[in-house]
Amino acid sequence: MFGKKSWKKEEKKLLNHIFQLQKEWSQLKDILNQSVDPSEIGRLDLRLAEIKYFYLLREAKYYHLNANK
Repeated sequence: MFGKKSWKKEEKKLLNHIFQLQKEWSQLKDILNQSVDPSEIGRLDLRLAEIKYFYLLREAKYYHLNANK
């Protein structure tokens, strides 16, 4: 289905998405931890970012991806 070159591109895209979501999740977590009264929408955004991040981690694990390659 994928050629070797196109698969490498997809691997890089997946790893970039993972790093981007990790950063977003971390930033949201920091903001909510510093908030006096975090909103429900903020908590939902944090949970959504967390779910996306861990989903992509599972996908990377399934395809045996490693960021150190």
